[in-house]
Amino acid sequence: MLGLCGLAALVVRGAAYTINDMWDRDFDKAVERTHTRPIASGAISRSQALVFLGGQLSLALGILLNLNPYSITLGCLAVVPMVLYPLAKRFSNWPQIFLGVTTNFSALIGYSAVHGSCDWSIVLPLYVSCIAWTVIYDTIYGHQDKKDDMALGLGSTSILMGDNTKYWLTGFGAAMVSGLMVVGAMAEQTVAYYLTVALTAAHISNQVWTVDIHIPLDCWTKFRSNNRLGAIIFAGIIAGTLAKVSTKDSDSSTKLDKEEEQATSE
Repeated sequence: MLGLCGLAALVVRGAAYTINDMWDRDFDKAVERTHTRPIASGAISRSQALVFLGGQLSLALGILLNLNPYSITLGCLAVVPMVLYPLAKRFSNWPQIFLGVTTNFSALIGYSAVHGSCDWSIVLPLYVSCIAWTVIYDTIYGHQDKKDDMALGLGSTSILMGDNTKYWLTGFGAAMVSGLMVVGAMAEQTVAYYLTVALTAAHISNQVWTVDIHIPLDCWTKFRSNNRLGAIIFAGIIAGTLAKVSTKDSDSSTKLDKEEEQATSE
């Protein structure tokens, strides 16, 4: 089930980026870093991109239909932010929020697929934490294109935050780590989980305070480092959950042994 949800998340994220590239074709042509993208450069036509998108969405639907009704409903709701995200930069300075809402819907679907429904005391802080993380890495990413975006009249948190980016992202980092701590408390996680939360805090702090927002290559390097951070967070959740299960099994075994000893003595 975990592998199925992971595949679905990958496909849906890819579909969101395909939609984004289709909407932004004319903008991408005018941006130095993106003018060579397949759709922007004309290597792939809009009709070809639409066929590819249809394939992505069909695969996502095929996976979704193997899940429970609760998860299927969430999957259908995820289409709304997926369509709105590419438009956000045209009317808002916060498209990164829309991106976070869109790409992290998979956290809700994944949880409900495993547990049957969402325990919002756990899932909501996890979702908010993931959105905050998205704002952090995509704001850093956006600093690569801020001059072109300003010339085109597009909005982004990179432009909005400007030279105060580090202070803004420190706040979002605090929100991210706080959310992960709440998740741990609500899910009764173990030390293994909290150790990875500490590593996450250190990683985010390093990204935010060492990035040079005026050097595109450094922004790209910091953005790419979030692949490692994602692996750290995932490993922490798995390790913490396994440790919790092991502890419960040990406690159950100890309780059973005591009951057997008591029954024998009687």
